[in-house]
Amino acid sequence: MTTTHQRTAYTAKQGWATGLYLFAAVMLLLTGLLEVLRGIMGIAGDDVFATSPDHVFRFDLTGWSWIHLALGVLAALVAVALFRSERWARVAGVAVAAFVVVASFLSLPYAPLWSIVVIALSGFVIWALCVVRRGR
Repeated sequence: MTTTHQRTAYTAKQGWATGLYLFAAVMLLLTGLLEVLRGIMGIAGDDVFATSPDHVFRFDLTGWSWIHLALGVLAALVAVALFRSERWARVAGVAVAAFVVVASFLSLPYAPLWSIVVIALSGFVIWALCVVRRGR
């Protein structure tokens, strides 16, 4: 009876780990897509975003848009690697999500709601990739 219980517990833990891993991959892909869209919108037309002349981190909106576009493409590529179960993808996913959080925070005055959504998604990605055990 103990063996069956241990096998069931292991299977349940393995199921949760797989679910969290796939959740992280999907959320990172979604975050990448949102970042690509944000970058394209900023490059195509600066009038889409709000401007705040009194913001401490004032940068050119077009420059920020290129940064978001690059981070979005990178996030999508890492998400694909997560789907393929590449070993390096978990660490890269956490790093890319952390960079997305920083970039979204610094560009908060230009698109406050969008930035908060992307920060939350990236936080979920970091959490899910850090919670899953190494043995996946």
